[in-house]
Amino acid sequence: MSIKVERKDPKEASENILRRFNRKVLQNGLLATAKAEMRFSKPESRRKRRARAILRDQRRAEKARRIKMGLAK
Repeated sequence: MSIKVERKDPKEASENILRRFNRKVLQNGLLATAKAEMRFSKPESRRKRRARAILRDQRRAEKARRIKMGLAK
């Protein structure tokens, strides 16, 4: 679905055309659906989620250890 906005008269300012275009995009909901599709991610397997969680916990522990030793911020 494409949105077309044409000049009402030859002297119409480009800001007005842009404003009308933005309003039409918001009214059609195209931007909201595009953003929703960007955020969607396929379901991840339980094994992968668990592996990531373990790795995350290890990194946190290592960072905490380094902070205690005064090696990192």
